[in-house]
Amino acid sequence: MAKILLIEDDLEFCNNIKIWLVAESHTLETANNGIEGLERLRFYPFDLAIIDWQLPGLAGIEVCRQFRAAGGKTPVLILTGKDSVVDKVAGLDSGADDYLTKPFHPTELSARLRALLRRPGEVLANVLRFGPLELDPRSARLTSGGREIRLLPKELALMEFFMRHPNQLFSPDTLLDRVWTSESDVSRDLVKVYINRLRSKIDAPGAQSLIRNVHGLGYILQLSAPERADEVAPG
Repeated sequence: MAKILLIEDDLEFCNNIKIWLVAESHTLETANNGIEGLERLRFYPFDLAIIDWQLPGLAGIEVCRQFRAAGGKTPVLILTGKDSVVDKVAGLDSGADDYLTKPFHPTELSARLRALLRRPGEVLANVLRFGPLELDPRSARLTSGGREIRLLPKELALMEFFMRHPNQLFSPDTLLDRVWTSESDVSRDLVKVYINRLRSKIDAPGAQSLIRNVHGLGYILQLSAPERADEVAPG
């Protein structure tokens, strides 16, 4: 699961890509013009951005160029109908990490995304393991000691985020930013609800929870409880 921003003005194409990527367990946000897309990139955290070349307001390569000039590090995949070498060079020189020519098959898009997401630290590792838990993001299957645990989509997204960042402390606001879309009407109370749901499913009866609450600071996936708040790594 990754949090992805798609900047695309073709609404039908945008919807088709959204359906495909959400089915692959990604969290997807969309923007339909370059100016809005650049603002989203600057102010919200994403694991990857997919940007169409031809956008109203601000061209896709200019979105990428300005984002990089401001220090943005998010991997960027440029989409375009242009296929000349000169155009490809221009796209890559703008700061894009990869280039995909339309039309393309969704499976090729998925392969490009996996390659880009692996670069900053194996974001899409095949299988995640933590203590007795084992999560395969591609099949959306979580097990504990071989026992399968059934999770709802947002529970799965939250669990995967924790398992990709074990022993790191995250505030409720950070979890909202990384797991929910910025358009979602959600609150800290909803984060608590989902944390409790996960605990009820992953924790052994009578055992201390794997998802710990550090009072006043947030939540951490950890096998042994820290004695002090300064013993945990901030997310």
